[in-house]
Amino acid sequence: MTQEPHKSTLIRNAAAIMTGGRGTDDDPARVAGPDIRLNGDTIAEIGALTPLPGETVVDASDCVVYPAWVNTHHHLFQSLLKGDLAGLDASLTPWLAATPYRFRALFDEKRFRLAARIGLIELARSGCATVADHNYVYYPDMPFDSSAILFDEADKLGLRFVLLRGGATQTRQLEADLPTALRPESLDGFLADMERLAASYHDASPRAMRRVVMAPTTVLYSISPAEMRATAAFARKLGLRLHSHLSETVGYQDSAKAMYDRSPVAFCGEHDWLGPDVWYAHLVKVDADEIAMLAQTGTGVAHCPQSNGRLGSGICPVRDMADAGVPVSIGVDGAASNEAADMISEVHMTWLAQRARVGMAATPKFRGGTFEGGAHAASVADVIHWGTAGGASVMGLDEVGRVAPGYSADLAIYRLDDPRYFGLHDPAIGPVASGGRPTLAALFCAGRRVVSNDAIDGVDLVELGREARATVKALLAEAPA
Repeated sequence: MTQEPHKSTLIRNAAAIMTGGRGTDDDPARVAGPDIRLNGDTIAEIGALTPLPGETVVDASDCVVYPAWVNTHHHLFQSLLKGDLAGLDASLTPWLAATPYRFRALFDEKRFRLAARIGLIELARSGCATVADHNYVYYPDMPFDSSAILFDEADKLGLRFVLLRGGATQTRQLEADLPTALRPESLDGFLADMERLAASYHDASPRAMRRVVMAPTTVLYSISPAEMRATAAFARKLGLRLHSHLSETVGYQDSAKAMYDRSPVAFCGEHDWLGPDVWYAHLVKVDADEIAMLAQTGTGVAHCPQSNGRLGSGICPVRDMADAGVPVSIGVDGAASNEAADMISEVHMTWLAQRARVGMAATPKFRGGTFEGGAHAASVADVIHWGTAGGASVMGLDEVGRVAPGYSADLAIYRLDDPRYFGLHDPAIGPVASGGRPTLAALFCAGRRVVSNDAIDGVDLVELGREARATVKALLAEAPA
């Protein structure tokens, strides 16, 4: 059960307030506050405020306030596939066979629902209020509605949910001999379900609690070029955005070159899959001309640094993309390739990995080098912007992702009471720079307090852990060798 929004809530005496802004004069990254007033589902005002009669007051002394995180790419069903030893040290293609494809057919309705619940709770306790899940668990004559389960579980927790409806009309060879649960859908069946989902769940408003997105699993492999154009046209007719995986590894570059004599991004552009209503997960392996094409068309990226590191794929050139004008967001990807699928871990990795990527290019002066390291590559303000307002923007949620009057009251209030945060000269940077998981004093989504002191009403973490362990044991027993 989530708390219903009060007419007015005052968050008082915050030690720091980060806004989700870019950190420029006209878009500041922080405001002094120290107080924030919420009126229903909206941030009403920020400043030195006096409590109103009957107003609910939340004491934020010694706490830092962030916009609630916006996760733009996940695979929630993988929450029961963390740390699978068969795929732990594999790169993307062998990992796909070893872990998600090996276990996917074993997911019935109960297991799928449990996995979704675990992933959503993990995200909420990191301060994430908006979750976009790239669900590709669909197949002909499927006995349960995975889309409905996801919306239902997010609703129970009071979270904003965006369904990235995946699926495929064709398969890679590694999938060809696997069970019914991996067989492709027909294009007509896929589009008919998209139409059903749009009619049932999609809300186009700028702070919608439910959205639907056209998201064939991997456009380069999952659908034909003609179907790319058909799906793009169908989505735009329904007013839906588009999403997929792209250029996660060099394999995408090799495939696009061999099949179409194009770069992956150029190929997508020729088939109507670039534009301000499109964003891709990963984009690790992209050339300068591809970055320019993304920027020119307004096509965004969901940066997933932990999964990219875990699978050895590389580091997406987010700094270059942002400088070129590519819309940047952050996603945690699936827990089967990211054993800590929460936004705090992800933004900490984003901050470090961009600096490391640029620093790797440094060479000594005697070899022509011009700089020593890459610490300028990503500031804390950059990372917060990408993980909040940036994510909201790529999904068209234009009144989400900022701590500013008029925006949806989506706030994460962190209490830095662990020793890892002691001694910080600037508490505001703690959740990103220090990593770990700070105590979540409160998470508000659309004005509802959905987490209080790390606890969620109706959620028994001890029981959830017991159920997860029993399910993992059963999955291991049933999985093919």
